[in-house]
Amino acid sequence: MRTLAVIPARGGSKGIPRKNLATVGGISLIAHAAALVADLEWLDRAVLSTDDKEIAAEASNCGLAVIDRPADLATDHASNVAVWKHAWLESEKRWGTQYELSVLLQPTSPLREPRDVTACVKVLMDENRHAAITVSPTPGHFTPEKMVVVEDGNVTPYLEDRFESTRQRIRNYYFLNGYCYAARRDRIVAEERVHGENVGYVVIDRPVVNIDDPFELELANWLRERADDSN
Repeated sequence: MRTLAVIPARGGSKGIPRKNLATVGGISLIAHAAALVADLEWLDRAVLSTDDKEIAAEASNCGLAVIDRPADLATDHASNVAVWKHAWLESEKRWGTQYELSVLLQPTSPLREPRDVTACVKVLMDENRHAAITVSPTPGHFTPEKMVVVEDGNVTPYLEDRFESTRQRIRNYYFLNGYCYAARRDRIVAEERVHGENVGYVVIDRPVVNIDDPFELELANWLRERADDSN
C-alpha cells in the first residue's frame, strides 16, 4: 500500500520563536525529521507542509519535498488533521497517485526513532485499524486520582470519589506523546479525524520529548548528549 509521510512545520510559534528551526545536537528539528524518514525504506514519499520560506528552504536542503500551506492552516487554531488532509490531497495532486496510508510526524520529536514509526504502521496494518498512535505511560503523580482543584482558597480532589494517595492502586494511564500518528486515507480525507473507534496504539516506554517550550528544548539536548556519551 502506498504510504505518505507528512511533516507539519509552520513558521509561527509562541513558546519558542522559530521553533521548528531550533537545534538539538547541533541539527535542526527539520533535519532530524528528514533523517528519520530517509531511514524508513517502506515510505513511498515524504513531504513537509509549511507557510514559512526559511523552513521550506531548510526542508529542501534536507531533501524533503515542500507543500505550501495556506494561511488559514498556519494559525494557532488550525488542527493537525486539517493540515494533514491538505498535504495529503496536495501530494496526490502533484504526483498523480493516491496514498492509501499516511503518517504524521511532528518535527518537535527529535528523539523519535524509525522503529517507533514502523511499529505504529505495523499495528495499523496487522490489526486492521483505521488509525494508530504512539503513547507513553503517564507518571503516577499526574494521574486523575492524584489531581486536585484549587478554587476559592480550597484544595479539593479532582475525583472526589476516587482520590488515591497510594500509587500502586492507581490504574494505568497513557498520554499522547506526538511521536507518530498513522491512518488510512478515509479516516483523514473523508472523516477528518484520528481518534474514535478502532484506533490501535504503540507504547513507548522510554524518555520522550515533544518540544513546546525552552525547558523541553534543553531536555531534548541533554537526553541527546547523554545518548551520545553512552554509545
